[in-house]
Amino acid sequence: MKLVRYGISGEEKPGLIDGDGALRDLSSHVADISGSMLDDASLDRLRALDASSLPKVEGEVRLGVPVSGIGKYMCIGLNYRDHAEEAGMPIPEHPILFMKANSAISGPDDPVAMPRGSTSSDWEIELGAVIGTTAKYVSEAEALSHVAGYCICNDVSERHFQIHLSGNWTKGKSCDTFGPTGPWLVTRDEIPDPQSLAMRLDVNGERMQEGNTRTMIFTVAEIVSHLSQLFTLHPGDVISTGTPPGVGMGMKPPRYLQAGDVMELTIDGLGTQRQKVVEDA
Repeated sequence: MKLVRYGISGEEKPGLIDGDGALRDLSSHVADISGSMLDDASLDRLRALDASSLPKVEGEVRLGVPVSGIGKYMCIGLNYRDHAEEAGMPIPEHPILFMKANSAISGPDDPVAMPRGSTSSDWEIELGAVIGTTAKYVSEAEALSHVAGYCICNDVSERHFQIHLSGNWTKGKSCDTFGPTGPWLVTRDEIPDPQSLAMRLDVNGERMQEGNTRTMIFTVAEIVSHLSQLFTLHPGDVISTGTPPGVGMGMKPPRYLQAGDVMELTIDGLGTQRQKVVEDA
């Protein structure tokens, strides 16, 4: 099942994508796609609906973040060996965690605004895992049962802010619009193995990143289990699980985003998101 939220920012309605790729309205069945309805029982009730009987949404509509009220937006750094190597960083012994401010979260096709003074804005395609049920002290074996589903995340990063403004990476990761998420939340039953998903990112039609989640250093299950030993994961929390090689910072010379650039990100089974880069007004 592919769950979406669509409409004007701040006024999104719940919906789903049917088997023919059409957008269907879920407003008569749920008020929103939020953490409180991502448990298995709630999702099963939605699966039981006859999608063809739901109102079809016609025309072009904006897609928002597929889950509302995200509590924590967690990101795992250097989780692909070849990305760590291109960044000149040692292979981590444990998952590297940083947080992205919730004010950075934006729709999958919303513009990405480079902040004032940006010289080094960069792209990062990542697999996002959305927590469906509360997880604390869970084992790797049971970790994925706490995941409601998966989505695409673009961990947009301002490298100068990230590396040279002191403190941790959050400064360069949390600029407004630096967290495009979506286009939809694909429930766990449709992604039986999150460690076999091909992923790719283009800038202006040129392939920059191409990888597969099978090359992660830490699997989704390992990440969920590890984080749950440190703090409680709540329904609706998002974990962005790291990026493969091909980021602008790793190029020789480095290549960064400019106003007018267009990023397009695809992960098999999870759809495509597309953002145009603009200057922040």
